[in-house]
Amino acid sequence: MLARIGVIAFNTYRESVRARVLHGLFALALATGAYSLVVGAYALRQGLRVVSDVGSASISIYGIVVAIVLGATSLHRELELKTVFPILARPISRPQYLLGKYLGTLLTVLVFVAGDAGALLLALSALAGRPVWQPAAFGFCTLGAALLAAWRWPRARTALPIPWAVACAAGGWWLAAGAPDDRRVVALLALLTLCEVAIVTAIANVFASFSSPFLTAVFTFGLFLVGRSADTLAHMPARVFGQGVRAAAHGLSRVVPNLMLYVPPRPLLTGEAVNVELGSYLLLAVVHALAWSMGLLAAASIIFRRRDFL
Repeated sequence: MLARIGVIAFNTYRESVRARVLHGLFALALATGAYSLVVGAYALRQGLRVVSDVGSASISIYGIVVAIVLGATSLHRELELKTVFPILARPISRPQYLLGKYLGTLLTVLVFVAGDAGALLLALSALAGRPVWQPAAFGFCTLGAALLAAWRWPRARTALPIPWAVACAAGGWWLAAGAPDDRRVVALLALLTLCEVAIVTAIANVFASFSSPFLTAVFTFGLFLVGRSADTLAHMPARVFGQGVRAAAHGLSRVVPNLMLYVPPRPLLTGEAVNVELGSYLLLAVVHALAWSMGLLAAASIIFRRRDFL
């Protein structure tokens, strides 16, 4: 069973990584990181903080966009091209197929986030005092090695972004040792982004199991906005909006995942928050993401199992 799910996941990843929209979003994410460098240059003695905060926010935003786009289109593409029929004719159930599509989308976003975070950490290392040639040489060497491997082994081209992204993230973490607080902010927010993406992708799978790509993207983005506003909805003042609106907003905040958990304040990530242990907070975030993802995937499997493709 695991082998079949793994095949579906890797095929989903290969299809996603070839999409031009993904390349465009990655280029836009890198451009946003470069923009943060420009903004940081005008911040007096706060350049590192500006770059880490703006860059981390861009990782979160673009990671969510990639998750929504891929989650809304991946399953529909299989149905439109009729490739789902020979797959489901094999000994694989619909829930297993849906889980494979979900894991493939997560793998794609993982590569996206790791590559973006690695590039941002390399930029931070230069701002933290490293000679510019060191992060530049590391970046060009890893990129050159990936291109050389792609030329030498054409069949492995789609898999090469995985080790490249991991190498960029690990090398960037090591080179940015001169800015410990800022590299921790980038790394931890990238981890929390992956947890948030796991929930958002599961939400997209629920809607994709019965709806069109456009409506899936709209509904998923709407729930994402509600989840990011869960804390605000839970504490709406009745004196301003009325008791009825407050009760409805409070109830809505209870039935949607609280995605504000994945955008904590900077002092918490740097260990400066009082009465909040970072390890416990991260464990809570991971468990929260796993619980919501499993529940949403179970609902998507039930809906997809009853769907008639004809």
